[in-house]
Amino acid sequence: MARAKRRTQQTVTINDVARQAGVSAMTVSRVVNREDGVRPATREKVLKAVEVLNYQPNRSARRLAKGTDVHIGLIYANPSDSYLGRFLQGALGAAQQTDNHLIVDICAEDSPAEYVASALRLAKANIAGVILPPPTSGSNEILSVFKELQIPVATVANGAAAQRSLDINIDDEAAAAAMTQHLLALGHSRIGFVRGPQDQISSTLRERGFRAEMTKAGFTVAPELIVDGEFTYRSGVDAAERLLQLDDPPSAIFASNDDMAAAAIGVAHRHGLVVPDDLSVVGFDNSPTAISVWPELTTVDQPVSAMAASAFNLVLNAIGEGLGGGDHDSIERVHSCALIERESSGPIKK
Repeated sequence: MARAKRRTQQTVTINDVARQAGVSAMTVSRVVNREDGVRPATREKVLKAVEVLNYQPNRSARRLAKGTDVHIGLIYANPSDSYLGRFLQGALGAAQQTDNHLIVDICAEDSPAEYVASALRLAKANIAGVILPPPTSGSNEILSVFKELQIPVATVANGAAAQRSLDINIDDEAAAAAMTQHLLALGHSRIGFVRGPQDQISSTLRERGFRAEMTKAGFTVAPELIVDGEFTYRSGVDAAERLLQLDDPPSAIFASNDDMAAAAIGVAHRHGLVVPDDLSVVGFDNSPTAISVWPELTTVDQPVSAMAASAFNLVLNAIGEGLGGGDHDSIERVHSCALIERESSGPIKK
């Protein structure tokens, strides 16, 4: 992996100063930024610790404290255009509300080498923090670069937040279980499941939720009913074709995102099937795609825009407190999601 040059001024962190002075990192930040509300004795202890440790505050944090705008980066490699649109809407909205800027770098390919190259490009752009949607949120290569540079990072839908990380999630497993329960309540027991890319933790969690609910209901999932997808419409077409060409095809298809579910509806029409009379199809995300197909999709509402905005603000807070990549305590925020029932799911035909 290409090595990034360490910011030597960040060898001593704000948390080091806080421990030396016996105060919180927030108190250190207030003293360094010359804010009111700190007792003189406490201020003196902090300044003494700053002097002893030769602490140099993060330049981006100082700019933010002075009301100067900062630049926050975003590395994107998700194949779903609808996900990108909603994610950018949330991140750009948060940037506008806080008078800051978002710099987007889109990876040319989904590979560790390209991830590192993208991270280094953003580092050269003098960004103060980074937000990472899936699949880049699970990239150890990207996280290592920004940890080396002491740049705070917020991950979205990482699924398994690393220690001392900033992470925004939903409960993918519980949401998938709820959708499976919905199909079971409609009488479906032979359900095809189209999973997402295996390098994304959300794919694993959604499949786990589906399998767990099927097992809980007393049903065994036949191996041929689990097919691979890539969160793209094209992969959804291929997956649906495989399922519907089985000797004993499913009565319902649960696709791990809306793009693949929309593709399954198209394939069903091509096979002369009526949705949902002959085949129920459900998705995940509640993207614009969900209401642009006929019949409209039953799906899980994942608040992608709100999650992106939360990630932006988490990074902004870390910058304001002078925290670098790994200096902060672990923070995970779990957003709620809901099942949206529309016309693409219905009772199994007797």
